[in-house]
Amino acid sequence: MSGAFGKNEVRRRNYCFGGWGFLGLVMVTALILGLLYPGVNRCYAQDSDTNDRPSFVALSKELKPAVVNIRTVKTVKEMERRVPYNFGPPGSSPWDEFFERFFGGMPEREHKERSLGSGFIISNDGYILTNNHVVEDADKIKVILSNERELEGTVVGKDPKTDIALVKVQSDDSLPAVKLGSSDALEVGEWVMAIGNPFGLEHTVTVGVVSALGRVIGAGPYDDFIQTDASINPGNSGGPLVNTRGEVIGINTAIVAQGQGIGFAIPIDMAREILPQLKDKGRVVRGWLGVMVQKVTPELGESFGLKEGKGALVGKVEEDSPADKAGIKKGDIIIKFNGKDIVEMNELPRLVAATPIGEEVKALIFREGKEKSVSVVVGEMPEEKVVGFEKDKEESLGMAVQDLTPELANRLGLYDEEGVIVRSVDPDGAAGEAGVRRGDIIVEINRKPIKNVREYVEAINGVTAGENILFFVKRGTDTLYVVVKSE
Repeated sequence: MSGAFGKNEVRRRNYCFGGWGFLGLVMVTALILGLLYPGVNRCYAQDSDTNDRPSFVALSKELKPAVVNIRTVKTVKEMERRVPYNFGPPGSSPWDEFFERFFGGMPEREHKERSLGSGFIISNDGYILTNNHVVEDADKIKVILSNERELEGTVVGKDPKTDIALVKVQSDDSLPAVKLGSSDALEVGEWVMAIGNPFGLEHTVTVGVVSALGRVIGAGPYDDFIQTDASINPGNSGGPLVNTRGEVIGINTAIVAQGQGIGFAIPIDMAREILPQLKDKGRVVRGWLGVMVQKVTPELGESFGLKEGKGALVGKVEEDSPADKAGIKKGDIIIKFNGKDIVEMNELPRLVAATPIGEEVKALIFREGKEKSVSVVVGEMPEEKVVGFEKDKEESLGMAVQDLTPELANRLGLYDEEGVIVRSVDPDGAAGEAGVRRGDIIVEINRKPIKNVREYVEAINGVTAGENILFFVKRGTDTLYVVVKSE
């Protein structure tokens, strides 16, 4: 018995030793692999609950008090179909969306409209960042904190071109504020968390990754969006996009209604750059060249003698603008501005806008197969002005127009165009019945060229009641004559 017992004992000990030996071999192998391939350990650490895996539970608890619900009431006209800033239903025209957002419709009856959005507190004394379209034209702004406390909000500054607004609330106590991070340090694939009030569902948290950086989606002249697959819906607009360190790196602002998992946020560095001006001046003053530019495709580059398809091709130079005074001409390709290469066309407007007014900088242009350096004194970007002709004329024609500035033309993808752009049309008015459409560019009135609103006003005011007005209109790639009867 004892002998048999002893043999079994030896077998059990050998089995145990063999098991531990195998486990030890695995551990040693893993250690060696870890030393040789550090990425293995990193992958394991990221999947481990006790290492680098982000704790979204802790982040949401930490940030919730600083994220607010914004409710607005505004007086709108019946035909102003104001919608949350997204890309509309499938099949919607990008032109329709542009004019809905920037211009609205032709007024008829007034009514009150209520909307929801999000925002986040950036300072203990009550400054809040949100989207401009969340608070634009609001008669009343109500800011609701996470503890259900309600405060009245006031717009301190806004910038429609980047869709950023700064709101202020008054509070006797110190308010919780977020920490602003750096969007320039972002990398594709990083974990991010969006917080907001989609469809009025307060303090909803969604998680995803940074899908892409530097997206240009046609929302404005300074597009540079962060793309994420963290769910963003109407009501999320103005809320924070946060990294795993709890820092705000973006402002959630746009969605693609046709697709899922595609949302966009404004880089926080863009907001940080204009915050001082929003706070002190209420608006943003930007540098201005006065050029209309377009993308340089490989084919265009080759036809102009440029080896690479890069830079910004000048399609038009505004008279007496900084570019005109510097000698920049139509057909020039701007390949460097203020020491920075222009690889993509949309980089130039951002660089010019960020340049201090009155500063003299060097621009490197490509002209007739040769590079040339020019000095340009950056001017102040003029504000876009809406037509201000006599009210009875506006009502009789049932339309309103605006200067076609280079910035506006770039935003619409137009090149080398002159005239005024129709911003709204009353379908029951004289212009609407004659066939004038929103987005048409009026280049002639009674066979006389029209370059700007001033010339348009002079031409319209010179027509007596009952006379026909002959408009020459550009509509997309087509041109046509339209006769409108002045009443």
